[in-house]
Amino acid sequence: MKKIFFGILASVCLTLIAFASFKQRYIDQPIQQITAIDVSKPDPFIRIRNLYDSLKLDNILNYQAFEEAMYGYESMQHRTKKELITVIDFTLPSTEKRLYVIDLKNKKLVHHSVVAHGRNTGENYATNFSNKHGSFQSSLGFYVTAETYQGGNGYSLRLDGLEKGINDQARARAIVMHGADYCNVNLAKSMGRLGRSYGCPALPREINTAVINTIKGGSMLYIYANNKNYMASSTILRTKTSSKTMLAQHDEVESTTAPTVILN
Repeated sequence: MKKIFFGILASVCLTLIAFASFKQRYIDQPIQQITAIDVSKPDPFIRIRNLYDSLKLDNILNYQAFEEAMYGYESMQHRTKKELITVIDFTLPSTEKRLYVIDLKNKKLVHHSVVAHGRNTGENYATNFSNKHGSFQSSLGFYVTAETYQGGNGYSLRLDGLEKGINDQARARAIVMHGADYCNVNLAKSMGRLGRSYGCPALPREINTAVINTIKGGSMLYIYANNKNYMASSTILRTKTSSKTMLAQHDEVESTTAPTVILN
C-alpha cells in the first residue's frame, strides 16, 4: 500500500510541476508580452514590406536598409516635417548609385545617385565610421535635414544627427550635404572609386541643388552600412528589434494549440 501511495503522490507532484511550467510558458508570459504592443493595429513590418513592394524597389534598394529607414521615420515623425526619406546605402561601393530619395506621399523614387563618403572611411567601400572631430570619417544613423547656406562648396545643406554618440556631432563637425567635383562618375571610372570628402555625403554638382531643394527643411536621412557596432549602439534600432521579437511571439501564441487568451 505504501508503494502505491507514494507512487500516486509522485505522479500528482509531477503533474503539478508540469502544469506550472505550462501555465508560465503559454498563459502568464504571453499575456505580458502581447499587452506590450497594440495588436489591434496592422503589423508595421508587413506595412513597410507592402510599401517597399508598391515602390518597386526590389533589386534597386536593399530591403534591410529600407526597413530600418522606415522604422526610424515612423518612430520619429515628430522630428520631421516632410513625407520623405533619404537613404544612403554604404554597403554598396562608391562607384554605384547608393543615395535614394523617396517620396512617401506619392510613392515614388525621386532621386537616385552616387554619393561620396569620408576619406578615412574607406577606399571604394565605406568601412570605418566616427562621430569624432578631425576623423574625416562618415557617421552612420538617422539625421534630420535642416537649413541651406552658401559655403566653400557652394549650395549646401546642414544635417542634424539624432543619435547621441553616433552622429550627434554632425553640425559641430560641419558634416553637410554639398556638391563636389570629385563626386563624378567619369572620375570614378578612371580611379576605381569616387573622390572622398571630410565626412560629408557629397553629391555630383549637376544634381546637388535639386536633391537639396527636395529634402531640405526637416526630412529624414538614414545612412546605412549593416554595421554591428552601430546596430548595438542605436537605441532606435534596438527598439525595432524588440518590436519584431514581440510581434513574432504574438504570432506564435496565436498559432499555438494552447488555450485561447482573450485580451480586453
